[in-house]
Amino acid sequence: MARRCTADRPGIPRNRRAGPEAYASGRVWAEHTAGNRHLVNTLLNRERMIGLESLEIMGCRAKQAARTLAHTGTAAKNAALEAIASALESAQDAILAANAQDVDAAKAAGITGAMVDRLSLTPARIAGMADGVRQIIALTDPVGEIMEGHRHPNGMKIQKLRVPLGAVGIIYEARPNVTSDAAALCLKAGNAVLLRGGKEAIRSNMAIAAAIRDGLAAAGLPVDAVQLVEDTSRETANAMMRLNEYLDVLIPRGGAGLIRSVVQNATVPVIETGVGNCHIYVDASADTAMAAAITVNAKTSRPSVCNAAETLLVHQDIAGTTLPVIAAGLAEKGVTLHCCPRAAAILDGFPTVAATEEDWATEYLDLDMAVRVVDSLEEAITHIAQYGTGHSECIVTDSHQAAEAFQDQVDAAAVYVNASTRFTDGGEFGLGAEIGISTQKLHTRGPMGVRELTTVKFLINGSGQIR
Repeated sequence: MARRCTADRPGIPRNRRAGPEAYASGRVWAEHTAGNRHLVNTLLNRERMIGLESLEIMGCRAKQAARTLAHTGTAAKNAALEAIASALESAQDAILAANAQDVDAAKAAGITGAMVDRLSLTPARIAGMADGVRQIIALTDPVGEIMEGHRHPNGMKIQKLRVPLGAVGIIYEARPNVTSDAAALCLKAGNAVLLRGGKEAIRSNMAIAAAIRDGLAAAGLPVDAVQLVEDTSRETANAMMRLNEYLDVLIPRGGAGLIRSVVQNATVPVIETGVGNCHIYVDASADTAMAAAITVNAKTSRPSVCNAAETLLVHQDIAGTTLPVIAAGLAEKGVTLHCCPRAAAILDGFPTVAATEEDWATEYLDLDMAVRVVDSLEEAITHIAQYGTGHSECIVTDSHQAAEAFQDQVDAAAVYVNASTRFTDGGEFGLGAEIGISTQKLHTRGPMGVRELTTVKFLINGSGQIR
């Protein structure tokens, strides 16, 4: 039996129950437990439980906010999104100050390179966050869409309706922009969201979440539609993974370790996202200049993101002439090449290291790339099947037949011909900002925009039919 929400705490007369804000403040507890010291002590002891009680209260608030949002019209949601975008812009100085503290703390802890890039905010990035929120305003609201319908032989009318997921939990790492992206997407889809970011970005996330809640308040929507879990301990993360009574779905966004932990430990249903061991395969018929441009872009334009390429596969017939050109472009960007013996022989004179079995399965998220020479298209596809993560894969080729075979046989969320894997992105796919890249096949796959944050229910209208 599901535990009741805060508003249904035992010991309080039903006709005198108040909302969760009053309970969180202690006002109603004090009022209704006066003279009942045992109940007071029981409640106080529960509040000391590793933050679990406050997490449950947040879950209850999210559930209640989700009920309101499910019936909030498009115009009201869009007004709230505009207010959030404006609030982010107004709070720029506070957000940057908080982010500077996070970056300084990260560097002091020995974090460097791509991870610092992911954590860092600039005025341009904050403007991009606000712009991303406004782009979501322009998206079609999927809630309320009649997806299909038919008439039963007995006369009943049966329709499938698109509805919000409800209360969504998101656990993510040190990327503060996820806070605004996730909040805006969930709001547009009519969902409340409970956010738990990494400890490295906690100050930034708190400043961003405060601005978002200011925007919600200004627009007259429940501020608890967006809540940030400020306790970044592992215990709280594990407790959040088990909030089945309050969360309808949990979405992890981060590296392989985080995603594996959530998938293995959560009892809340999980949508698995985005470990990206992405490949570029240069076919025998590929144009060398195109192959070099695509590979350098896919690896170096932003190496710390999940759609960056991590492994380069080159057909043996073209490797001798094409691989040095590609390697030269990568070397200019400071990329370390982890090469198989055949690739290393071709790249004699380039700075390379010997690849190990581990390299083929590694998502570097940095300026490193595994390089392998393959005998055929079939060997490339087999390699991808063995080591890929189902995210984004690319073939560079002039052969229509090879392109068709690659797209038909490679099992991934996004399969490219002659284009960089860096396009696997909600904005680039016309979905607006994304909640993540789903690499599983249920409930959705690929970039998750507003539509992917909904589910369905059936509406059946009859006139007294019985079975």
